[in-house]
Amino acid sequence: MIDNQHIEFSIILEFIYKNSGLDFSVYRHSMIERRMGKRLSSLNIDSYLHYLDYLKNHSEEMTALLDVLTINVTRFFRNTFTFEYIATHILPKIISKKKSSNNNQLRIWSAGCSTGEEPYSIAILINEILEKEGLDFNTMIFATDIDKKALQSAHKAVYSFENIKNVKYELLKKYFFDRNDSYILKPGIKQMVSFSQFDMLNKNTMIPSESIYGEFDIVFCRNLLIYINPLSHNRIFEKLCFSLVKNGILVLGKTETTASEFTRKFEDVTGMCNIYKKR
Repeated sequence: MIDNQHIEFSIILEFIYKNSGLDFSVYRHSMIERRMGKRLSSLNIDSYLHYLDYLKNHSEEMTALLDVLTINVTRFFRNTFTFEYIATHILPKIISKKKSSNNNQLRIWSAGCSTGEEPYSIAILINEILEKEGLDFNTMIFATDIDKKALQSAHKAVYSFENIKNVKYELLKKYFFDRNDSYILKPGIKQMVSFSQFDMLNKNTMIPSESIYGEFDIVFCRNLLIYINPLSHNRIFEKLCFSLVKNGILVLGKTETTASEFTRKFEDVTGMCNIYKKR
């Protein structure tokens, strides 16, 4: 990218921030350039400068641009090995420890929840364990994302086959309604999850306000760091570390690891699927 293009690109990012409150300057520029390029191509615009003029004069284009920049790729039980390990090792240990200490509260945060597949997958796993053990826990799953449109979709909880293809048949029949090639999550699981907008890169917030005080037993932050400039990873890990209880579990994506400055604060639990315990 030549200097003029770099300047124009930075000006557009600043314009987005001023008009939407979303700071994409800390995301990987190659990813933002690629996705923004789709808008320029569809509008037959040949420069960032001309695109900036178009943004200023067509308010609806901001919505279209944000839709492209916040594309979400997810499905139920994505990376099945990770969820199998959580279901057979992590959750049973946490629930057993809480049961022995007469604590029936389970708090979980799904950061970067997209359209809801991850937190709903977690809710299904927890419900299966509690049902099997005959336990009545107060389970609170807080799910956050920067993308309002994705959150609206998560609230609806209506999915295509592509979204649910990793769901085991017995769970699919138990937790979903099958309607005209769409799969609708049943109310019992939907009620276990609370959705809200939250920016992991906002310097002024540490935890979702809806959670009040954080203290999560498990935090999922999967496939978010890969989109963020590594220089900004520490800001995210400050929040992740702050939000977890001692010995709380952090789950990252399969290609992600803890930021170097925070490595000493986490212990690798499996050595296989990026699940860490806060020291």
